[in-house]
Amino acid sequence: MKKSKGARIIITLECPCRNSNDKNKRKKGIFRYTSTKNRKNTPNRIELMKFCPNCNQHEKFKEIK
Repeated sequence: MKKSKGARIIITLECPCRNSNDKNKRKKGIFRYTSTKNRKNTPNRIELMKFCPNCNQHEKFKEIK
């Protein structure tokens, strides 16, 4: 029997560089990652350090709705 994932939900992480008009950006646009989190253990929004190919550096990605 296969167990279900239970309380895990799919979230979207977005780079905060989408609002800046920085000249060092590689290209324009919004970059997003998708991930999962446990709803019971993390009720608040999470932030993760990920690589953003648009601004060509590691940024703190924030969870969006």
